[in-house]
Parts: sequence; structure tokens; C-alpha cells
Amino acid sequence: MYAIVEIAGQQFKVQKDQKLFVHRLQAEEGEQMSFDAVMLKDADGSITIGTPTIEGSSVKATVLKHLKGDKVLVFKKKRRKGYQKMNGHRQYLSQIQVTEIL
Repeated sequence: MYAIVEIAGQQFKVQKDQKLFVHRLQAEEGEQMSFDAVMLKDADGSITIGTPTIEGSSVKATVLKHLKGDKVLVFKKKRRKGYQKMNGHRQYLSQIQVTEIL
């Protein structure tokens, strides 16, 4: 059984007991969360597609921890002009574990 759900503006394909990283959520570590924007659900071969979401369906997850992602380096250069600029970015993330799909 799996579902496609929207979490923090992004769509994820989730299954029970799956761990995934999403954009930082406004929740404490160990807190249960429910996501109601379920767009597709597959229950043993019977697929339900929402228009745009499935009414009465939700995905429950537990926030495991908050962390920062790997550093992404942004390097800009214009040749023969002496212009170089380097910038770095680390995204704030939350790790969640899906507990059940309703």
C-alpha cells in the first residue's frame, strides 16, 4: 500500500514505516502529524485518484528530528573580467517516519 501526499509544498510517494526528509516542519521532535492532501492511494491494486485530493484520507507521520542538509556551493564567474563569487547554502530539513495511511 502506498500513497502520494503533499507535504510542505512537495509531493512524496510514501509507504508505511518509510523514513523521508522534508522541508522544515513547525512541529516538535516526537510529535505526531497528519497530512490530509492525499492525491493518490493504492490499496492492494485498487487505485483511488483524487480530484485534486481524496476526501477523508490522510497520512499520519512522526517527526523524528530536525537537521540541516549538505552544503550546496554556488560559484559564479565571468571570464577575463576578474569576477568570482562563491556562496554556500544548507537547507533546513525534518526527518519524518510514516506511521499509517488512512
